[in-house]
Amino acid sequence: MKIAIYGLGYVGLTAAGCLTKEGHEVVGIDVSERKVAEAAAGISPIKEPGLEELLGEAVGKGLLTCTTSGADRIQDCDMAIVCVGTPSGSDGAHNMSFIAEVSRQIATSVDRKRTTPLTVVYRSTIRPGTIDELIRPIFKATLGGDVGVVELVYNPEFLREAVAIRDYFAPPKIVIGTHDGKSNERMEELNKNISAPVFYTGYREAEFTKFVDNTFHALKVTFANEIGRICLELGISASKVHEIFVADTKLNISPYYLRPGGAFGGSCLPKDVRALQYIAADVGVHAQLVDSLIRSNDTHKHYLFEHVTQRLAPGGSVLMLGLAFKRNSDDLRESPNVDMARKLLQAGYKLAIFDPALEPSHLVGQNLGYIFSHLPGLPDLLVSRDFILERSFDLVIDTSGAAKELPASIGPIVDINTLA
Repeated sequence: MKIAIYGLGYVGLTAAGCLTKEGHEVVGIDVSERKVAEAAAGISPIKEPGLEELLGEAVGKGLLTCTTSGADRIQDCDMAIVCVGTPSGSDGAHNMSFIAEVSRQIATSVDRKRTTPLTVVYRSTIRPGTIDELIRPIFKATLGGDVGVVELVYNPEFLREAVAIRDYFAPPKIVIGTHDGKSNERMEELNKNISAPVFYTGYREAEFTKFVDNTFHALKVTFANEIGRICLELGISASKVHEIFVADTKLNISPYYLRPGGAFGGSCLPKDVRALQYIAADVGVHAQLVDSLIRSNDTHKHYLFEHVTQRLAPGGSVLMLGLAFKRNSDDLRESPNVDMARKLLQAGYKLAIFDPALEPSHLVGQNLGYIFSHLPGLPDLLVSRDFILERSFDLVIDTSGAAKELPASIGPIVDINTLA
């Protein structure tokens, strides 16, 4: 394919080098005359291992040309890839001026008589909704009824500086956002030699991917450093603790506990987080991330209550499937489901609870004390399977995954463990 790349920074130049290595013809476009001159001569304006060699080979083979204006170069291109910067504005939001300007340039330059659409691919990190609310309107305003001569795609990059070329050819994943969430022929062609999981989705999910990834990376660094500070103050080897922690790929370094859904609870997590907060404060370490966990979890509990009751007025009948911390357990200590039940009752809903693992007369110790201090009317709330099969409810809150074993006639079901 012939591909125009707008923006010859780290992402754009790496893409140019890697695409030409695969035999594509690339036109690099940038407002910086220096970048254009150096790249056109096969010299990399940035330091990235292996990139200058790729650019030199591309120029030698006639596969890479560069210019400060793409108006007359885009007509015979199959694809345009936008890699311009989206720096932070004074309020923290991305500055979208470069995105808007490049979109306007492409829309103005594209041939309205094209027989096949120009695939315009955005790789810059952009706020969810940018294609629908900024980019598409620019093309529509410029092209009017000819908007079909372009197809818009969002394809975030996952490149780390200093290993960008390796990451380009071996990414952790490929995410492609299209207007209908379906595959795109030219993107399939672009990535045919790359082996990685491919996710086709709508624009907004694809646009949000980089925010989630990068914020989680920041979360990991911050968490590790807070733990490291506590270790140092306690005379503990932080490196040994890290070695032990990352060795657990079943729970610690895994997909577990990362699916948006229910709040955390039970006899371990809340207790140990609070204890770590105390330890950190006791040794004089400010662990703001750890300190925020309980507060954030409490906020999430209330959010879930508002989320599941938003379409049901107080007085409606509600069935909760599961009250214990985990299914097939009778451990109620700090179960977020107990908080949900308490909020429902306080708000005036008619509540019934189905949890076959629970028998109030069998509860002992702290488990017994916790439930009768937080939900003293539990025995009157528990119902049998036969009871719920004979009725329908205004709302069914599934906390345990039990809904799939019951008929849909029991009422509209909300799975609290899956935020959809």
